[in-house]
Amino acid sequence: MPERELDLLIVGSGAGGGAAAKELAPLCRERGARIAVAEWGPKLREEEFTGREFEMANKLYFDGGGVLTRDKSMTLAFARAYGGSTVVYTGTSLVIRKETVRRWDVPGIEWEDLDLRSRKYLSENNVHLLPAEDVNDNNRLFREGCTKLGYHVEQFPVNVKGCRGAGMCNLGCPNSAKQGTHRVQLPAAEALGVETVTHCRVDRLEPAPAGGAGGAGSAGVPGAAGWLAYATVADGKVGHPSAWPPGEYRIKARRVVVAAGAVNSPALLLRSGLGARLPALGRYFTAHPALILVAQHAQPITNYHGHPKSYYSDEFAESQKFLLETCMYFPFVTAKNLAGFGAEHAELVAHMDTLQMILVLAIDPARAGNRVLLDRAGNAIVDYRLHDDVLDSLYESMKVCARIFFAAGARRVHAPASRKFLIEHGEQDRLDELVQRGELKTGKVSITSAHLMGGCRMGAGPADAVTDPWGRVHGCSGLYVADASLFPRAAEINPYITIMALADRVAERVRGDIAGAAPAANR
Repeated sequence: MPERELDLLIVGSGAGGGAAAKELAPLCRERGARIAVAEWGPKLREEEFTGREFEMANKLYFDGGGVLTRDKSMTLAFARAYGGSTVVYTGTSLVIRKETVRRWDVPGIEWEDLDLRSRKYLSENNVHLLPAEDVNDNNRLFREGCTKLGYHVEQFPVNVKGCRGAGMCNLGCPNSAKQGTHRVQLPAAEALGVETVTHCRVDRLEPAPAGGAGGAGSAGVPGAAGWLAYATVADGKVGHPSAWPPGEYRIKARRVVVAAGAVNSPALLLRSGLGARLPALGRYFTAHPALILVAQHAQPITNYHGHPKSYYSDEFAESQKFLLETCMYFPFVTAKNLAGFGAEHAELVAHMDTLQMILVLAIDPARAGNRVLLDRAGNAIVDYRLHDDVLDSLYESMKVCARIFFAAGARRVHAPASRKFLIEHGEQDRLDELVQRGELKTGKVSITSAHLMGGCRMGAGPADAVTDPWGRVHGCSGLYVADASLFPRAAEINPYITIMALADRVAERVRGDIAGAAPAANR
């Protein structure tokens, strides 16, 4: 088995891994450190961003964006690519709210610190508000509907540069406009000497024996002598070839930063046998269970042309536990999220140019029973139950969104928990009668989530947490986590910038821990 020796291995290249790589890259020049980022997915060539729905979903997402929870009640969408999910999200860039950090209640995590770090990445990633002339009808109508009803509405700051309004953010921008880690942090890290290895799945970790990667270890402290990572590099069918030839590798690393996301980071640590010493590992997985709600206007509107996500409302975040955002999805995703089948369904999809859409994000705090598990083959399973309070939030959101749609001039509304496929404009006073909580049935109503969090939660000790507030895995020297799995509770907003802020903290801690260590031997 080929071997590689590193000072630092970063597993994952998304918001967390990319930010950590960029912050730690100066060590390559300052100390001659060998740092590599292992990314499971491909680095696509520019011409491979075609915008074709099925093609791009299969290139960029795990299971084509259709990973199901254990009970098949919710679909999870998360990416496998150079840049992770920053390649396929819409670039919305919000600083976490102070109230949310207070609810997290993690000693050592202060909102002021996260705010400062977040604003560094807002600047670095060219985050700004789109000018009014670049806001399409789909977004403008949402703002108008909310304003007429007296709901608080704000514009999303987004991290784009040279956006041409293709509207394909969730399929990977075909115009290189979105400033994810694949455009900003990873190239900056590589310019300083960090090596990125694509098509590389890290299967498991184990403590290096004393005298191995890093010298003599301390008895009983896993990782005191460094870590061995067992990885497989595939002969990828898309994208650039990997920096390493295909095959199985054993990587000796003094330190490892796990940033593979809220599903794959806990799974990697579970495969590495850490579950017995860390009872919270994999637990407290949470998400923002989402509905894509649709209304039809009497005439075509600009919906696909332009940035798909320009406005949001947190009017109901505290009272009803849901957020509202503009969105625009593609034909298959739209059809999947409509309840039922038949002629009405087909007719609505056939008139996509008249559709307005709203994305609902329910706020599910975090529950110990919702968790990441392994199947017999060691693959991740998300055991996540949609509790009644979350379903209640989604139910209430359908009526709120119907009112927004109608206030914006929609002719008819599709509410998945309605007794009718379409609610007409003249029936808007009957929403409480037509939209029934009992009709909100998993399986009938399509529920999805792309904001996956928890599983390696931060906390004071190993009894109920996996890492400390700096991302150091409890009781495991030289092992860190730097992604959304650190979240002890839901982010209550789009989590991208918060992930980068936490990864920035982790990188600071790694740099402090690594000070004084000699670089790894050259290959």
